[in-house]
Amino acid sequence: MKFGGAATKSPENFARIANLIIEKSKKYSQILTVVSAMGDMTDQLIHLAHQVHPTPPKREYDMLVSVGERISISLLAMALLKEGKEAVSFTGSQSGIITSNQHSEAKIIDVRPYRILPHLQSQKIVIVAGFQGVSDEKEITTLGRGGSDTSAVAMGVALGAGKVEFYKDVAGIYSEDPKHSTKNTHYPKLGYSEACKIVEHSGGRVLHPRAINLAQKNNLPLHVRSFYSADGEGTLICNEDVSSTKQVYENELSTHFNGI
Repeated sequence: MKFGGAATKSPENFARIANLIIEKSKKYSQILTVVSAMGDMTDQLIHLAHQVHPTPPKREYDMLVSVGERISISLLAMALLKEGKEAVSFTGSQSGIITSNQHSEAKIIDVRPYRILPHLQSQKIVIVAGFQGVSDEKEITTLGRGGSDTSAVAMGVALGAGKVEFYKDVAGIYSEDPKHSTKNTHYPKLGYSEACKIVEHSGGRVLHPRAINLAQKNNLPLHVRSFYSADGEGTLICNEDVSSTKQVYENELSTHFNGI
């Protein structure tokens, strides 16, 4: 389950996210959640950096902007624990997201989620900070635009997840951005290539193409849903013959990333 900035924009929203996760846990015994920074917090941190330095050094830029997601993961863990649900939060580096050395626009080259596997196997809710990872040189990195969505897909691939659900401020993928146009068509189901074309050209920034491409390479279904009406149909992105019976196995960690 992946929750973006619209879902995490206020402290009150974390209780709703926790309830959605708890409800989902009644059906699935192993759930990993990826979260973004709260609302426009990343933009605020970027503005703060530029107030101090007109061209912030990229290493220190990543150190700063990665803070936003760390705030969200800890708050969500607190919200779940308040409801009596065991949860544990991890940064991107703690989760084993290995990236290239390019600060602020790093690419995922591998995922080694060995630290989080025991927690999933004991049925704790695992919460991972999106948008960030660690390079082979042990430097904190960020993934650029679409980074949190890509983080969620990468974790799903590595763990052999059955699917990844994205909770957005829209009710799925449309022919036009529904926040700016009322003349649009809702797509209940799309193939990966179709979904890429739509989000690139006319469907708004619902999902980043790099996340969809990574899912396609690994035949991982994606489900875009509304955070505000989570029982809605949403949009399923998958192949026609996709299997939804994948499980997490320690010896079957996929590494099909190749610099996403």
